[in-house]
Amino acid sequence: MQELVCAVDVGTGSARAGILDCHGTLLGRAERPIVIHRPKPGHAEQDSEQIWSAVCAAVRAARYKAGVAPEAVAGISFDATCSLVVRDHEGGQVSVSTGGEQRWDTMVWLDHRALAEADECTATGHHVLDHLGGVMSPEMETPKLMWLKRHLPESWEKAGYFFDLADFLSWRASGSPARSQCTLTAKWTYLAHENGWQRDFFEAVGIGDMLARGALPQKASAVGSCLGPLTSDAAEALGLTTACRVGAGVIDAYAGALGVLGAFAGDGDSLDRQLALIAGTSSCVMAISKTPRPFPGGWGPYHGAALPGHWLIEGGQSATGALLDHIIRWHGAGGEPDAAMHGRIAERVLQLRETGGSDLGGGLHVLPDFHGNRSPLADPHAAGVVSGLTLDASFDSLCRLYWRTSVGIALGVRHILETLSASGYAIDTLHVTGGHTKNPLLMELYVDVTGCTVVEPVVDEAVLLGTAMVAATAAGLYPDLPAACVAMQQPGRVRKSDAASHGRFDRDYRVFLEMHRQRQVIVAMSRA
Repeated sequence: MQELVCAVDVGTGSARAGILDCHGTLLGRAERPIVIHRPKPGHAEQDSEQIWSAVCAAVRAARYKAGVAPEAVAGISFDATCSLVVRDHEGGQVSVSTGGEQRWDTMVWLDHRALAEADECTATGHHVLDHLGGVMSPEMETPKLMWLKRHLPESWEKAGYFFDLADFLSWRASGSPARSQCTLTAKWTYLAHENGWQRDFFEAVGIGDMLARGALPQKASAVGSCLGPLTSDAAEALGLTTACRVGAGVIDAYAGALGVLGAFAGDGDSLDRQLALIAGTSSCVMAISKTPRPFPGGWGPYHGAALPGHWLIEGGQSATGALLDHIIRWHGAGGEPDAAMHGRIAERVLQLRETGGSDLGGGLHVLPDFHGNRSPLADPHAAGVVSGLTLDASFDSLCRLYWRTSVGIALGVRHILETLSASGYAIDTLHVTGGHTKNPLLMELYVDVTGCTVVEPVVDEAVLLGTAMVAATAAGLYPDLPAACVAMQQPGRVRKSDAASHGRFDRDYRVFLEMHRQRQVIVAMSRA
């Protein structure tokens, strides 16, 4: 019996694939890089063909490492960043780049070229914004499409398909043009609980022809629904068989939420206390509940975007790991922000705290909004602030700034949690997954700054695990997605907070909030 599945996770810089059994055990994993093109400030583009090639190479390598036959893999699903892919009527690439090069057919999720268009969406006051915290983000697909129609009209005329990246990969694998309820609900203003598309909104922002031009379906496909088998071409490229079923996929952070929160699907009281923190280049926070609970500056609540019959809210920080990388490059004593450099800084921070006490760099304060504030302010125009800089350019000064930037990132999570609490949530447990689990400073701070219990996966592959749950559902290994989530859950390490540690950062949090207030005053004065 086929009881293995393949999960594919496409992040900002790489494609990862894993082969997992029906209990959620990872048998083999492989990763391949993907290229990002930055022709202008605020522009970030990728080549979907290169992404597909990286996916295929990663899947073949993962199956080889797992030592299993192609016939053993019953299902496959994809998660990916919420990047926009544009294809023509025959499926060929259509450029989204001002340089016109055809292969750059994908606007990366972090591309902020459509800030003005996002502001126009916000100005409509349309009720779709009620599920976006009241503010349209340039990371959503609607403003990106508005920008494409205005600035690259030839590409708009050539377009025959608009895909979220996860849906593009499902299409390449199965040939099905179906779109996931996760992607459409979370990033395309599709209201699953209100009969889907709100056509008057698209008319209001000048892209009333978007649905027809992009071959977007009238109805989204539920997460984990089977889109059909692999095509013969896809099966050959992936090193699998045409008996392998393709599941409607998810956005990468949503896969992580499934991987760590899905196991609580049958326990509503417990589910309400859990928060997923998927933290890497950026950070996403996600909560799932049986009832809709909007919160200021957050995205959602989205119906069925992860678990059927449940509502999901999403918040986060647009640059966290990327911000620490930036601090290293920016400082005179920095350099290339590779794993070795991050490790060297963390080690030195721990040494400095041993000799100088816990208030290391206490005169430095950082607002980490260097790429806008996604939550809870929903202000993509917000900028970072550093207070307390001196002329010290030593390595130790870099370490102090890195530490205090890490504190600022954790304070941002606390800010989101307090906003959630005011909106009826009672979060007391953070499930942290992603690159931040490799950073001992951040993991310590998430406990101490928030006061929450922190659960860290024993094997940090929650995103692959969540996508494997989707694949197992599509393959028919479980009757539904909640059953797959419960059966495939994996253990985690628990870190408990104590009142003394939490209180140590109360002063920093008061300063953090005051800096937000002062920044607003300064911005208002500069515009007067």
